[in-house]
Amino acid sequence: MEQLLPFVDLSIDWDLTPEHAVTMYLEWGNNDWNAQYGPVRSKSDVSTYFVLDTWGQGPVVRLVRRNSEGAEDLTVFPLPDFLLAEFQEEVGSIKGIFAPNDSIKGWLRQVMQQ
Repeated sequence: MEQLLPFVDLSIDWDLTPEHAVTMYLEWGNNDWNAQYGPVRSKSDVSTYFVLDTWGQGPVVRLVRRNSEGAEDLTVFPLPDFLLAEFQEEVGSIKGIFAPNDSIKGWLRQVMQQ
């Protein structure tokens, strides 16, 4: 996966879901200090994480870098065919932004360690 090579040294938050990211960065003050993810305190608080986007023709994987000022897609690529059936079985034809399931996370971790 050449698309991921420039990002292998980044610290990826493997457990950050799209819902947690919204709570942290878009709904300031909606989470407390005891939550899994504490409140964002400044624009220097940054998270890097993967999401699956099904709004287009087919599911794509997005590597997102987010801070309080916005989100940037670092890379976007189609979900590989060998992971597609399991993912589509989970989400069906629902359009949205999803956290990677365990199979996709495992594959991404493997790719990022090469």
